[in-house]
Amino acid sequence: MKQSQAIRYCKRCFIVIGSLFMISTSLSVNGQELPPRPMTVTVNLSQNLSFGAFYQGNAGGTVIIYPTGSRSATGDVILLNLGYSFSTGLYDVVANRGTLVSIINGPDVFLTGSNGGNLTLKIGASNPISPFIVTTTPPSATQVSIGGILIVGNPLANPPGNYSGTFSVTFVQQ
Repeated sequence: MKQSQAIRYCKRCFIVIGSLFMISTSLSVNGQELPPRPMTVTVNLSQNLSFGAFYQGNAGGTVIIYPTGSRSATGDVILLNLGYSFSTGLYDVVANRGTLVSIINGPDVFLTGSNGGNLTLKIGASNPISPFIVTTTPPSATQVSIGGILIVGNPLANPPGNYSGTFSVTFVQQ
């Protein structure tokens, strides 16, 4: 074999070997992220938004449930510990890790009393604070707590009793 033929032959070998190397490495590389997974949100029935027991004076005020689970009052509302629990609303969110989720609170709602009257409920902030990034991997859930503000009038407008109603919260996957 002449020297010039040997150089051409080596160049072809190099090109073929280089092409095989490129094929083998491209098969093991993933260039796309996981496809989006539809987010699911489940109301955790073991923990509904609840304001507990309280006493209201003639001026009324508010009862606030913070997303961290604590409670406070304003005006002449006095919080009572009579065995009635208070809690945030708890939701289980399942989505791909890294998904950005925003929470949109619904409008204020009226809660109907067992002895008459209506209380106004304003949906509060969330924990984690909206928007948040999901840090769990399915099927594990990210737990989201949502608080609220209960507007309490005087005893004639809002007689003592049990008040209930429904509210809406929208979770948006981005």
